[in-house]
Amino acid sequence: MFRMLRPALRPIAVGLLTLAACAWNGAGADTALSLPAQVGRQIFFDQSLSGSGQMSCASCHDPNNHYAPSNALAVQLGGPGLNQAGTRAVPTLTYKDYTPAYADLADNPDGVSAPGPGGGFTWDGRAATLAAQAQIPLLSPIEMANTSIQDVVNKLQKTSYVALFQQAFGANAFSDPNTAFSDALAALQAYQLEDPSFHPYTSKYDLYSSNKIGGTLTAAEARGFAVFQDPARGNCAACHYSGAGVGGAVAQFTDYSFEAIGVPRNMNDIAANRLVHGLPVFFDMGLCSRPDHPLPASAPYCGMFKTPTLRNVASRKVFFHNGQIKSLTDAIRFYATRDTNPELWYPTVNGVVQKFNDLPTRYQGNIDPQMPLDGRAPGSTPPLSEQDISDLVAFLGTLTDGYVPPAQTTTTSTQSQAAKAVH
Repeated sequence: MFRMLRPALRPIAVGLLTLAACAWNGAGADTALSLPAQVGRQIFFDQSLSGSGQMSCASCHDPNNHYAPSNALAVQLGGPGLNQAGTRAVPTLTYKDYTPAYADLADNPDGVSAPGPGGGFTWDGRAATLAAQAQIPLLSPIEMANTSIQDVVNKLQKTSYVALFQQAFGANAFSDPNTAFSDALAALQAYQLEDPSFHPYTSKYDLYSSNKIGGTLTAAEARGFAVFQDPARGNCAACHYSGAGVGGAVAQFTDYSFEAIGVPRNMNDIAANRLVHGLPVFFDMGLCSRPDHPLPASAPYCGMFKTPTLRNVASRKVFFHNGQIKSLTDAIRFYATRDTNPELWYPTVNGVVQKFNDLPTRYQGNIDPQMPLDGRAPGSTPPLSEQDISDLVAFLGTLTDGYVPPAQTTTTSTQSQAAKAVH
């Protein structure tokens, strides 16, 4: 069974845990954060905790863009000189609080689909918790580029919030570097779990689903929602599940599953993907690229990447694990025409379309045949019309947080003004 993620904090005095301070949550409201979460907030925005001294968690996970990149880069730049490109697009950090740890045979929250790969953090699910995920960029040479755990801890001890760290984790918090580093990761996790700006539920869809004023869908949005749910057209809900889920979760717009859909190779933005003498020398194969999923035993998982939440997807500028698709409209059009018009997405060599060019041929049997990617013949009718695509874009726009309904004009107010005019 999926289990709701809980903060993995080491024991802290109860008296300290009950202390809280007001913290700006980025969405226009104050909220009480525990001491560990207050430390996590400081760490999240601290550029000094990087090899360059110019990069923080917020550099890629911008709170002004729903904790996702605010630029249009397919992969972000990091490293000591902030000039080394990553190999995968940076996902949002919003709506991660119900994400379970990865399992090869995870129960699907829809209660219908057969168990399969699901859960975990990052595109391949290798991190079991938000704390474990936070370790990856801190120590990656092409991201925050700290040289070691000790390097991070040394920098933490020079920060302006070192006393707060000790208040949260004890006067001797820095006596053991590994423990101090674990506490820092736990603090980042606590911040992301506690601060409502990471899971605000302030979209138009949230008003609609709770039957609140301002949540009425437009005609295009309503049609798009129908496309989203329709198994014979978009079939989006098959993976981007919007029902009740694990631990009381509702409308996460992901089932945490992994799918291989044959996204085109990104050779422009990812140096490792470029051809050498006309041939690829590197493939990012998702799940089977994990150290704990070696080949050949993990061959059935090659090409699979995690299904992301669709909340705030309309604010994104690049799509899929490699950022190859640059607009939401094109992301949907890829689903509609990957099979019917593959030449739109894949290169043609000697008159032959190189379909699924980012997955070795021997693993292409892993490609998911669910609608709308059902493998229909080239030149046949796409499962989605241009109207369907436009309507689906409109609906997905309702998943953007921070929605403010138009001012409501009430009949009562108008009648009252008219009555005053008469008298």
